[in-house]
Amino acid sequence: MKLLLVCLAIALFGATVAEKARYDNYRVYRIRVQTDRQLELLQAIEQYPDGYTFWNEPTKVGTEVLLVVPPHKRGHFSDIRAQYALRAVLQTANLQEQIDQESRPSLRKETFGWTAYYRTDAIYAWLDSLVASYPSVVSPLNIGNSFEGRPIKGVKVSYKAGNKAVFMEGLIHAREWVSGATVTWVLNELLTSSDPKVRQIAENYDWYFFPVTNPDGYEYTHTTDRQWRKTRSQSSVLCRGADPNRNWAYNFMQGGASSVPCSDTFAGASPFSEIETRQLSDYIATLDNLSTYLAFHSFSQLLLVPYGHTTARLDNYDETIAIGTKAINKLRERYGTTYNIGNIAEAIYVASGGSIDWVKGVLRTPLVYAYELRDLGRFGFVLPPEQIIPTAEETLDSIII
Repeated sequence: MKLLLVCLAIALFGATVAEKARYDNYRVYRIRVQTDRQLELLQAIEQYPDGYTFWNEPTKVGTEVLLVVPPHKRGHFSDIRAQYALRAVLQTANLQEQIDQESRPSLRKETFGWTAYYRTDAIYAWLDSLVASYPSVVSPLNIGNSFEGRPIKGVKVSYKAGNKAVFMEGLIHAREWVSGATVTWVLNELLTSSDPKVRQIAENYDWYFFPVTNPDGYEYTHTTDRQWRKTRSQSSVLCRGADPNRNWAYNFMQGGASSVPCSDTFAGASPFSEIETRQLSDYIATLDNLSTYLAFHSFSQLLLVPYGHTTARLDNYDETIAIGTKAINKLRERYGTTYNIGNIAEAIYVASGGSIDWVKGVLRTPLVYAYELRDLGRFGFVLPPEQIIPTAEETLDSIII
């Protein structure tokens, strides 16, 4: 009982005086998984990290993972690197320098834009300004509040009645900043571009934009820990949050998700335990004209199709892959950025309980994709703001096809 009270006191004290996490001299290594023994080692570290952080999960031999090594684990990492003959290449010598470059105050302008990453309030204020500027086209949406009481806001863009609908989901994973920036840039283009191809899709579909679907987590990445991924619900005495992209009620906890509350892939106590996913799914289910669902993540340069729990093919797999292949080919034309396409479980790893699986499996939405945006890991989640517009431009190119 005394231990429980002490732990609770520590947790409460930490919540009130939390300082911003720094990653001075944290190193990022790219590791090639070559043997079953190496895979078992990396999976054990993932389960009991003691300061290590994976930017992508060790799931099978023949793949690469990015491992963040804190200063106090350098000796340990050197030992296991030699013992297990890990092929590890230093990619980032000081992660904090990368984070500092990403958030330079000089990048942020008085007016909203895409030369910097903006916080939730600024994004929402910009959405409100669109409603005021385009009252006959843009409608405000607010599907409810997050665990910490922040609104989950979006907008609908509709030029005429009778259109089929496209849904755009951003920042369900808090640290994937470029996903929300891409969603807002595409929204802006659909309203302001004079390009006939953009106008054609803008005016012949209804568009639902939710750039920040995990506002608590996203704010936490700005105020406290840039590497935070989950929601901010109280998942245990010591740990907060669930992975909102493992929390959907379709093949919940069928692989690639954790039952450990402190894990980055903790699926939650039950399907839709997180108020954010529950409210988002309730709203999506009301859209009877939904034809396409696009979720945005980073990083890896992939276009993923359901499902995450199995390699079995969709009912319209051939059509989905054919359209997706055209999309990534078009995406490559502008800057030469190469994407791969495939089923989630095949292309990256088994990951059950995701939003696109629920949208496809429960709602039977015809076309459902998840973009894993730039890059291939050089910057990972800390993508420089200079790459926001190029990322968004090539992504819109792929949507127009």
